[in-house]
Amino acid sequence: MSDYTADIAKYSANPNEAAVAAIVKYCGIALRNADSAIVALSDKDEVATVRDGFAAKKLGLDKDAAEAGLKTVAEKMKGNNRKGRVTVYYLLAEATGTLGKLA
Repeated sequence: MSDYTADIAKYSANPNEAAVAAIVKYCGIALRNADSAIVALSDKDEVATVRDGFAAKKLGLDKDAAEAGLKTVAEKMKGNNRKGRVTVYYLLAEATGTLGKLA
């Protein structure tokens, strides 16, 4: 868990450990594969997957709110070619004010 929290701390002060744990649990087996543990925010299909999956189902966001949040996350993580799924999900929840739904 500390690796995920350390990565999130690069972009957000004082990450919420309970929220990180909830995201890790939600992602489950996807985090075991190096390819699926990374999010390509420049890929429309990948953005749609995050928007229609985690953002809609776990955070309760509509399409527009999810896409706006993902744009904020992409800007915040600009320059990082390997955007970790847990970090992207955490920053999305933080950017959209839905972090409380995870903890």
